[in-house]
Amino acid sequence: MDFAAVKIKAKELFAQASFLTEIRDEEDYDNALALMEELLEDYDEHRTLIGILANAIEEWENVAPEFAEFNQRVAQLDDGVAVLRTLIDQYQLKAEDLKEEIGSKSLVSMILNGTRNLTREHIQALSLRFKLNPAIFFHTTALRLVATSRTAT
Repeated sequence: MDFAAVKIKAKELFAQASFLTEIRDEEDYDNALALMEELLEDYDEHRTLIGILANAIEEWENVAPEFAEFNQRVAQLDDGVAVLRTLIDQYQLKAEDLKEEIGSKSLVSMILNGTRNLTREHIQALSLRFKLNPAIFFHTTALRLVATSRTAT
């Protein structure tokens, strides 16, 4: 392998798009999201680059001031509720859109407000609909896994 050539190509790439590995500001973030959209058009061909870029985006979203309030609210939620809220946000759903998986609009609201819990049946139905591992509803790494699965679809 010609490591010298690899180093030259990497240096050129990161000089042109340093946001691939580290997002430093809002402009980098916007560029990262725009590139991600293009890469997702041919996921299989760009899988490695998508993974690298997804890590940079995730790191930015974890520390950027504009995400601080959202991240704080999510951190205080039950993992299952956090996953459910993330799915609702990502897929732009309303409570009634989950009637097949959870039931009535009021039950969805009670789960989101923490007065009721997701049942095993709810989790199973949501996992099937969104093609998620049911374990995601029980772990603190849940949001990262939801985001990863969303970029993979």
